[in-house]
Order: sequence, then structure tokens, then C-alpha cells
Amino acid sequence: MANIKQILVVLVTVLLVSTCVPVSLCAKKPVFGARKEDIPYIKCQVCEKVAKELYQLVEKKKAEILPKKISEYQIIEMAENICNLKKEEADWIMKIDIVEQGDKLELVEQEAEGQCNSECKTIERSCQEVMGNSDTDIAEYIFSLKPSIDLLVNYLCKDLTDACRKKPPPVPKGRIPGEPFVPKPSKEAEMEKILRSMEGMPGAPNMQMYSREDLMNMKNFGNEEADDDEDEDDDPHFPSKLAKVLREKESKKDDWKEKITKGIKTTGETLKGHANRFSSRMQQWWKRIKASHTNENS
Repeated sequence: MANIKQILVVLVTVLLVSTCVPVSLCAKKPVFGARKEDIPYIKCQVCEKVAKELYQLVEKKKAEILPKKISEYQIIEMAENICNLKKEEADWIMKIDIVEQGDKLELVEQEAEGQCNSECKTIERSCQEVMGNSDTDIAEYIFSLKPSIDLLVNYLCKDLTDACRKKPPPVPKGRIPGEPFVPKPSKEAEMEKILRSMEGMPGAPNMQMYSREDLMNMKNFGNEEADDDEDEDDDPHFPSKLAKVLREKESKKDDWKEKITKGIKTTGETLKGHANRFSSRMQQWWKRIKASHTNENS
């Protein structure tokens, strides 16, 4: 029963957010791979960037949890996630453009996040090669010694790893340029952050993107036509009331992630009372969805 409640929360949340997202943003995107041959030319710069980003993450976390002190485990978690594009700690990668300058490749930071293409994947792969199994060591170093940015860069890139022990080789003249940096629409960036924050939520495994039309068609779940066998005291407008509550929460000026979190918490108590009655509604709705998809495929 708990899973049904969690599925409901996810569906309604994605439904509401999707009404603000153009259909084009829900379309499948081409899959890019890392250009491994470019890693030697950017490895040192990536290492320096990782050290600086990790330092800033730690300082930001310290300020957030005052007067408590940051734990070594929290720093380890940041170090583990800083090279994973699926994690918030790796958002910095999305703002980097690889630019060819003569016989060198330069990492140029942009103001906004860009579309993740082969350059994005290349930076992620380079970051992973730099960190390797050093996340625990670097976290212990930060926790124990509280170094400055310069000391942290030197420790990670020269002492702990060999990323910057020698100069990168010159870029060959025949290198094929990478894709141009394309800024990501703000709504798409916010949508990705919301979905990423839902990863690992019980009841929402392997959640995937649907088109706006698909999500809008899901609005008829729990309608009165499927409630013939329910008691007269059931509330047929429960989904719409839940949607109204979430929309009211959306009107606040907090960031998207905070809005969704607050909306889920606010509706939690309401969902407890409606879970049993909604079970049959969900089952009937799901049968209709599968039937419609079957008809479309045929």
C-alpha cells in the first residue's frame, strides 16, 4: 500500500511539472560517448577544477549545517559524487566547454549549463580517471587538515595523483573539433534536477520521461467512471484536490526542488487516508493505460 502512495506522488508531481515543459524537451536525445583520446590534453585542468569544486562544496556544506560540524562521511560522499553526472555535485561539468587554442585544449567555464554531448562525457570520464579510488584519501585530507584551495589542488593533482606532474602533450593538428557549446533551456535544466532528486525514491524506480501529451492523458486516472464499485462517501475529486494543493505550493518563490519536497510532505497525511480507496482506482487506470498503448501499437 505504501508503494501505491509513493507512485501517486511521483505521477502527480511529474504531471504538474510537465505542463510547463515543451514536448520537444521530452523527446529522446542522441547518446554521446566520451572522446578518450582528448583526456590527456585536459586531465590536469580537470583535476584542478575538481579540487576547487570539492573545496567549495565542503565550505558550502559547512555554512549550511552550522553550528554543527561537517563529518568525514559527508565529505567522502561529495568526493564520490563529484564525477557522476547523475549527481548534483557534478553540475559543474555541465558548464564547461572544451575549446581548442592552438596546440592546447582549454576548459572554458560558461554562465549556464549546456547540453551534455561528447565533451561533457569526456570531462566526466577524465574526472573519474583523476579521482579513481582516491575519494576516501582526499576526504580524509580535507577533514583532518582543512587545507586551502591551493594546497588541496597540489595534493590531489601532484601528490595523490599524477594528473599535473608533467605538461600535457600538444594537440595533433588533425584533431576533429568537438561540438559547439549549446546552452540548455532553463525549464529543461529544472526538470532534470527534479527527476534526479527523485532517483532512489521508493516506488519510483527507473522512472522515464514521457511526452507532454502522454502525461496530460494520465490526468484521467481515478475518474468517476472507474468508481462504480466504491462507497458513496468516497471523494471522486481526490486527484484534482491533490493537484490543487501541489499547484498552490508551486506559487511560492522557492526553488523547484524545495517546492516539490514541500508538496510531497504536505500531501503525505492526505494520502494516508485515501490509500485504500485509491488502490482500486490505480489498478483500473493502469489497465486503461496499457489498453490504450496496445491499441496504438497495433
